[in-house]
Amino acid sequence: MFDIHPATPADAGEIFTLQRAAFVDEAQAFGDPFVLPLTESLERVERLLGQEETLALKAVSGARLVGTVRARVMGTSAVIGRLAVVPDLRRRGIARALLADVEGHLRERHPHLSALDLSTGAQETGQQRLYRGLGYTETSRERVAEHLVMVHMRKELVPGRSGGGGLSERGAAV
Repeated sequence: MFDIHPATPADAGEIFTLQRAAFVDEAQAFGDPFVLPLTESLERVERLLGQEETLALKAVSGARLVGTVRARVMGTSAVIGRLAVVPDLRRRGIARALLADVEGHLRERHPHLSALDLSTGAQETGQQRLYRGLGYTETSRERVAEHLVMVHMRKELVPGRSGGGGLSERGAAV
């Protein structure tokens, strides 16, 4: 069981640590130890969590931080990023719940939004499957380095329909 709550600058240290643990697999898959989530500084994480434009959520199980996600509104769309789940609790619905809740919050706070955007590595087929299952479609691919292709995905939002609820307790089967 886990709960989802807003993240604050006070959570920056734990989020920074979780992010580093969660993205090591991605760095290995890409053959690149310099993927952005691994090079982002603690100071930057703390600063972003304190910005009004940044919506950050955290999933906690007891006293343990088990997942996090961030989003930023840009015009009529929002960019979702830094979705991370602790490696030992993956495939238990935490990422899905975080995405549903961040979408619900974005829709509530910004009813004018028409789309949600995110990106993942081409090698991350499991993540792409998760995103497709939540209504995202691939919009383009971009080679950002010789060894790295990013898949850009978008979810068009239908006004009045929510993809997730508010902050609520989620079970492992979500």
